[in-house]
Amino acid sequence: MPTTPKDNSALFLPAAIVIAGVLIGGGLYYGLSKSGSAAQGGTQPTVAVDIKDVKTDGSPYIGNANAKVVLAYWSDFQCPFCKAVDIGGIPQIPIEPAFPVLIKDYVNTGKIRVIFKDFAFLGEDSTTAALYGRAVWALYPDKYYEWREEMFKSQDEENGGFGDETSIVALIKRISGMDAAKVKANVAANREKYQSAIDADRAEGGKFGINGTPGFITGKTSIPGAAEIASFRSAIDPQL
Repeated sequence: MPTTPKDNSALFLPAAIVIAGVLIGGGLYYGLSKSGSAAQGGTQPTVAVDIKDVKTDGSPYIGNANAKVVLAYWSDFQCPFCKAVDIGGIPQIPIEPAFPVLIKDYVNTGKIRVIFKDFAFLGEDSTTAALYGRAVWALYPDKYYEWREEMFKSQDEENGGFGDETSIVALIKRISGMDAAKVKANVAANREKYQSAIDADRAEGGKFGINGTPGFITGKTSIPGAAEIASFRSAIDPQL
């Protein structure tokens, strides 16, 4: 009695889906590793920029207020590429963090001022962190950068647990000279004002072609993604 050949096509479909998923995921990671966390998976287009057109009043900053060179930095506290640039420690993004060198060679020597801009787009925790950043700057400007670095040191997987209000308040309690309850109350009292400023920062970044994080502008140069120190030097040094 002849046997009917088995139709195995159904077995190949799941495998094809898995393979396609791996290829797509790998391609997406490769793209993001080159350009940073990009909104909607896009890349940052080339747009003519000038630091003179960037609004700097009221934004947190480090460095000499009258420094000759200004570097504007759009970031999201949930962004691993921002962490890679600020402090490093991301195995999947094997670059030397640029900020320790920028601070030692440029900020501490009075050569540049770094302006911090919000580009909170990765979720609710991104917005919460940005709101707290505004309050920390308003109450403890001399502690802002210390707080900022502690935020990145505590960063876990994107929206993976750290970054909600409870965890940020707990972090602030560990920083000497800061009153966590006071910061929390400031956020509550100024939430609408701070949110407007956060939204304005992101809209401004978009105007300059920044659609993901990190993104930088200095002089007439845009530096997209998790750039290494050489990219910053080549943009900053000619201005000095």
